[in-house]
Amino acid sequence: PVIEAIRRHSGDNVFILLSFYSPSGYEIRKNYPLADYVSYLPLDTPRNAKRWIDTVKPVVALFVKYEFWFHFLQAAHKNKARLFLISAIFRPGQLFFRWYGNWYRNILLKFSHIFTQDENSARLLSEIGITHVSVSGDTRFDRVIQIASEEKTLPEAGWFADGHLVVVAGSTWEPDEILLTRYIAETGFPLKMIIVPHEIHTSHLTKLCKSISVPYFLFSDSMENENALRKAQVLVVDKIGLLSTLYRYGAIAYIGGGFGKGIHNILEAAVYGRPVLFGPNYHKALEAKEMKELGCGIPVHSYDELKENMDQLIRNTSMREKLSEAAASYVRKNTGATRTILQHIADCLPSVTTITQR
Repeated sequence: PVIEAIRRHSGDNVFILLSFYSPSGYEIRKNYPLADYVSYLPLDTPRNAKRWIDTVKPVVALFVKYEFWFHFLQAAHKNKARLFLISAIFRPGQLFFRWYGNWYRNILLKFSHIFTQDENSARLLSEIGITHVSVSGDTRFDRVIQIASEEKTLPEAGWFADGHLVVVAGSTWEPDEILLTRYIAETGFPLKMIIVPHEIHTSHLTKLCKSISVPYFLFSDSMENENALRKAQVLVVDKIGLLSTLYRYGAIAYIGGGFGKGIHNILEAAVYGRPVLFGPNYHKALEAKEMKELGCGIPVHSYDELKENMDQLIRNTSMREKLSEAAASYVRKNTGATRTILQHIADCLPSVTTITQR
């Protein structure tokens, strides 16, 4: 949403380069129309950083959340670029806050301003003398609200859902899928499930489909197969870029990654008012912790916990509706980060409009 806000503010008077380090991000956004150029970021070495900055010559550079590329920061700072860190979140155990963390703290000093997601992060920074900080919140809230408001639909998902109660399992990895397919096999499965694996290469999809004990359908085979889709109980999505729309068709969401390095984006489901289940590794995600406190974010540590909570959400309609409203309300109350950030960085940008304070 920040890129879109900058484009609205500056129009064609600004050249926007969007860079990614990971293939997953690049593949989704490589044709992003609001960026003038989309590229991979080279490895963070002194030589690469100097060549990149000397070529690009950025006036303003925005880094997101955990993006601490030291050599790029140093080269851009030396080149007089204004550097901003947005949607940042910090935890006490990070190297910035250790007694030996002076080198890492110096990285933060290169930013003209840091926008944090929460007060705790701002307080931690203040304790080590970093005061060029504002608490803006997380721009992803603005993004998911915007996506939901576009009301995109997928006819295939509509045929599949067909009025049934649907669980949408997004960005799943093998440990998630083992639990989900076991649940399908052992419970009689009185509903439908859309599974959107994080990895969609053929060998993984083949293994996943073999583990599904009820009639299933691959999304890539779904065109012009309305009747078969209506009869299937599981829809396996073998295409990227659809997940944020697919959550619209569910009543319950499961977010993958929690049995690995960490859960994926739960806000894409929460914006539609979906109670969200996820694995135990969620503590780096502030929104997951806050939704857990509200009851609409439900961590599960084992198959038994998954079954207990899934059964409850399926059978108890009033509880499910209550948690659904809590999830949607949580997202609505946390919007506005994009406007806060743009108002602060506007003096660095050419303008074709005026930003007004609401």
